[in-house]
Order: sequence, then structure tokens, then C-alpha cells
Amino acid sequence: MTIIIDPPSVPWRGRMWSHLASDASFEELHTFARELGIPERGFDRDHYDVPAEYYESVLSLGAAPVSSRELVARLVAAGLRRRKSGAGGVSPGTR
Repeated sequence: MTIIIDPPSVPWRGRMWSHLASDASFEELHTFARELGIPERGFDRDHYDVPAEYYESVLSLGAAPVSSRELVARLVAAGLRRRKSGAGGVSPGTR
């Protein structure tokens, strides 16, 4: 399995968040997220935003813990990294 998650280190809306990704395919990522009950609205270009309280469950279901830096590097290496558009919004066609 190539599902990876970084530690919950991003504060937003009073919570801490992790990033859940796949370094193989978006199909694999979406399937894993559905199995966890993570809503599609949590998908952001190339990863799912996952609240800290899900972190241990995600690991217990087989996701590999990685640093945030490694998560990005693996997305880039797999050709799956989708950056924000120049205007600061979501790139077209990524949701």
C-alpha cells in the first residue's frame, strides 16, 4: 500500500490537520478515504485534509507515517503533485 499521512501539524479552524495522500494514484487515495468515511470535500488538489483525531485510525488501517516534507517529495516523484494556481485558488479540474 502506498497511502501516506503526515503528522497533524497544520492549524485551521481550531483544529490540527494532517495530509493523507497516495504516491501511486488518486484512485487508490479516493478508495482509502471512502473506506475511512472521509468526505470528498476533504480532498484538496492532491491530498485529503484529515483532522488530528483521525490520525491513529488512519495509521491502524495501513497508512504509512511520513514527514510533511517526505509526503510532498513522494507526490512530486510520482507526478501527482498539484500546486495551487497562480491566483491562489484551486487548480481547474482537480476536484
